[in-house]
Amino acid sequence: MKRIVKVFLAGVLVMTVLSCSEEKKGYTLNGEISDVTEGMVYLKKYQDKSFIDVDSAVITDGTFKFEGMCSEPLAYGLTTFKESNRPLVFFLDNETMQLKMNEADKELTVTGSPINDLYFRNVGLTRQDGYNIDSLVAAHPASPVGAYFVIKDFAWKLSLKEMKAIRGKMDVALDGSMYAEQIDALIHRLENLQVGAVAPDFTLPDVDGNPVSLSGLRGKYVLIDFWASWCPDCRKENPNIVAAWDKYKNKDFTILGVSLDRKKDAWLAAIEKDNLTWMHVSDLKDWKSDAAVLYAIRWIPSNFLLDPNGVIIATGLEGAALHEKLDEVLR
Repeated sequence: MKRIVKVFLAGVLVMTVLSCSEEKKGYTLNGEISDVTEGMVYLKKYQDKSFIDVDSAVITDGTFKFEGMCSEPLAYGLTTFKESNRPLVFFLDNETMQLKMNEADKELTVTGSPINDLYFRNVGLTRQDGYNIDSLVAAHPASPVGAYFVIKDFAWKLSLKEMKAIRGKMDVALDGSMYAEQIDALIHRLENLQVGAVAPDFTLPDVDGNPVSLSGLRGKYVLIDFWASWCPDCRKENPNIVAAWDKYKNKDFTILGVSLDRKKDAWLAAIEKDNLTWMHVSDLKDWKSDAAVLYAIRWIPSNFLLDPNGVIIATGLEGAALHEKLDEVLR
């Protein structure tokens, strides 16, 4: 009996050791860099449309090494410039990978990683006209690579219907993953921004720092105009909006300019130079502006026309289309 107990305990110990060993399995990146012999190389994670620092390693005789663990395969980047937001991108997974990079020539090769084989086969193609992201997702429904390309390169130009169709082709294995959740969140926001929906409320500071809420403008037709001083297309459209403002400002109509600026001085200077005499708000967070995220802003200029009850009655009104719609509702 004692012998059976000892054997059982030994088996449990072996299983525990194996389990711990499996849990501790992470990634190892063995890197070679041909254009730098000494210094530092930085590992960055792609998150919220930018790259954030994760780790760093010393470059010795043109080689470097990273070790760690990631919760899921995601896009990362390598760079020798700490402040760079354009590193050489690859997919980090819990594998042992061999990397060769030349940052000056923007070259990176990764071996020992099937997910990177798929990524590098497609990364150049996604920038070509006519690339079918739907086909990639359909062919590799369980891979986060397709979901990453959807978020990074295609979400800005896909309609709600197209986004839903592509998401429907993704395997349940991706449910709960970062990129799938971002797609789900974008779909949810787009659903709340269709014509006929009540526009989501938000509050942002005006040019003097005072809070302004969209809901406080109820009772008038409101044009929410997303723009920025650094946006050439926005500045080109501004005279058209000024003309509409001059024509309808004495009726039940107002404009709320929401800027995606980063610097207050540039924002205020553009307001003055372009003669934008309506109300303006901004949290100076660029594309990460709370309102821009809430309204799934994927390009600027973008706008939403609301009725006096805050219901969205039109979107994307530019040029003559803006005047035609305002003529229709304010005549």
